[in-house]
Amino acid sequence: MTDTAALSEEAGADQGPVVPAPRRPALSPSRAGDFKQCPLLYRFRAVDRLPEQPSTAQVRGIVVHAVLEELFGLPSAERVPARAHALLAPVWARLRAEREELASLFPAGADAEDAWLATAARLIDGYFTLEDPRRLDPEARELLVETELSSGVLLRGYVDRIDVAPTGEIRVVDYKTGTAPREIGEAKALFQMKFYALVLWRLRGVVPRQLRLMYLADRQSLTYTPDEAELTRFERTLDAVWQAILRAGRTGDFRPNRSRLCDWCAHQALCPAFGGTPPEYPGWPEPDAGEETPLDRAD
Repeated sequence: MTDTAALSEEAGADQGPVVPAPRRPALSPSRAGDFKQCPLLYRFRAVDRLPEQPSTAQVRGIVVHAVLEELFGLPSAERVPARAHALLAPVWARLRAEREELASLFPAGADAEDAWLATAARLIDGYFTLEDPRRLDPEARELLVETELSSGVLLRGYVDRIDVAPTGEIRVVDYKTGTAPREIGEAKALFQMKFYALVLWRLRGVVPRQLRLMYLADRQSLTYTPDEAELTRFERTLDAVWQAILRAGRTGDFRPNRSRLCDWCAHQALCPAFGGTPPEYPGWPEPDAGEETPLDRAD
């Protein structure tokens, strides 16, 4: 036990349990994307922290991500489709037990739930058409990465998978359980991947050789090769996004930005662009700590 740990334990014995300090606010790819899409959406999620009922598609994404994470925890020879399918029901049962709100996801009964699990199984089959996991040895799965830029902005996010070649080249892999996107969706996905690439570059001093998005629904891959100049420009973009968030936070001026993406927003009833009234602004400077939820990474 270190001296610091010993002192903390001793203090806890005398004064009751030690309350951990709140995590420093950070920018995640999901929250940065929210602000770029619609500042009011950022406020609803990161400041007001309004609850959102997950959709069956989102929860399916969580389940498939968890199955693939567990698959790579098995010996390489066992990473076959049948073994992945065998993981599906136990993973879903565990997630449903951990999150009470998921118990009511299928009011129509077991037949609807079984049909939904079958769609998850097809996504797993889609994964196996894109690569053979028996030939891979990922360095990390579901890795929390965090770094502070020279401007002081703290970046934080979870990477689905990191592969490192014997020569040291890094590949960042992200699973997508939807179909390959059109222009808007592709830009959003690459924004997320560039975020991870920037964090890893600042942490390791090496620009990832490849960013790979695997779209399991239509069994397509999108690969991208970033470079230092591009990531330097992207760093300036994130700095600008964070400064804009801070300005909005001080004034409470989080304006809605109406777009086609509003059709999927859970907060239309509170949005002025749709005749709604947001809740009273709770104030600043305590934004969300930048923690991405499984729903953020389930698309």
